[in-house]
Amino acid sequence: MTTLGTRLFTTLHGEHVGDDAFSNAYYQDRRLPSPGGRRRRWVIYKGAAEASTVPPEWHAWLHHMTDRSPSEAPPPSPSWRRPQRPNPTGTRDAYRPPGDLLGGVHPEGMPPAYEPWRPNS
Repeated sequence: MTTLGTRLFTTLHGEHVGDDAFSNAYYQDRRLPSPGGRRRRWVIYKGAAEASTVPPEWHAWLHHMTDRSPSEAPPPSPSWRRPQRPNPTGTRDAYRPPGDLLGGVHPEGMPPAYEPWRPNS
């Protein structure tokens, strides 16, 4: 969800550069930078602002590691690279180890993770 200020700034000064597989939109400042300066770059997230949805090639462009955007010159993708996935922490897809209280069932034969203190025992 973008703020009113970000929408206004993007409308007045933003130049749309491209979109990624997660439908995030990337912009850079239309205005020319001061001598020795750089153009400002930003992302408008589709849905919640989750930085883990920014693919590596767009991350490099946002942080001025490359001059050309991935929509202009897509970098070669290594054969070993897996598809980008957002960080699942805090969602139903998050990893839950055996015996986790939120995971539900305690595995058979596995001792409890701790033994509670009982006074006068």
